[in-house]
Amino acid sequence: MKDRSKASAYGGAGWSPRKKPLREEIGTIWAKCGVESEWSPLNSVLLHCPGPELENVTEPDKVQMLENLDYSLVCQQHDALADAYRDAGVSVLFVEPPNTPPPNLMFMADLFFMTPEGAILARPASTVRAGEERFVARKLAELGIPILRIVRGAGTFEGADAAWIDSETVLIGMGLRTNKEGASQVSSLLREMKVEPITVDLPHGSMHLMGDLRFAGRDLAVCRSGRTPYGAMQAMRERGYSLVFAPDEEEVAKGMSLNFVTLGPGRILMAAGNPTTQSFYEDVGIQCNTVEIHELGKAAGGIGCLTGILERERRE
Repeated sequence: MKDRSKASAYGGAGWSPRKKPLREEIGTIWAKCGVESEWSPLNSVLLHCPGPELENVTEPDKVQMLENLDYSLVCQQHDALADAYRDAGVSVLFVEPPNTPPPNLMFMADLFFMTPEGAILARPASTVRAGEERFVARKLAELGIPILRIVRGAGTFEGADAAWIDSETVLIGMGLRTNKEGASQVSSLLREMKVEPITVDLPHGSMHLMGDLRFAGRDLAVCRSGRTPYGAMQAMRERGYSLVFAPDEEEVAKGMSLNFVTLGPGRILMAAGNPTTQSFYEDVGIQCNTVEIHELGKAAGGIGCLTGILERERRE
């Protein structure tokens, strides 16, 4: 019998070992993707264009929305959001579910959290949103983006509860949407990547960490007065951030003025119709692109909530 140990399949001379780590395979074997900051230039996003799942929503509170929606206007405003990204040079991809999804699927930020090596798939905390992650998992796989971990067991985690302070540090907010077990699972993976997780408790009445703070540049964060966790502020200051506070609580709560997406250092895409906050942002050196989303906001989310970040430029 022939000695198979010399065959490449068994480690013989023709064996070709895989030596590169996953991070170095991104953009070759795997699709271009990855995030390690909240402010570096934005390259690509994942959206879900609302569809028939919203047409029959007559009791908004049962699906965790605030008011009844004008379906036609919601679609128009979401199209305008996608166009605003394209106008800013950002590649826009869509989930394109094969069948009718749950009504909140458009809130992409909740359903995954991107790292430099791929995505952490969320496990939403509410039965209303349970299973939305399947649609995102399917799309990420189709795009060729690695899924590093799926939150499992009794863990719950939503992507809007995590944010990169810098390439070595991630904030994780625990509260209504992300529980201790979910935060622990995400933290474990981050530590494997040599990233320090900092877990903070969100105040009562917070939906996500995203609603209490956003990063506008390399050293500038915008916080919600009286609601940003002290531990988060301390961690940001220790890492060189200046903190400013959104000046108009009504514009934050109703106008989604803090729920912006950073397009690049000192450049954001924010909800139109928030003159006090926009003027404040501009006074501290932030360039503001705006888009009208007031009808989308009735579903209890803003631009940040609607946007799944797939890739930002990496710092060398």
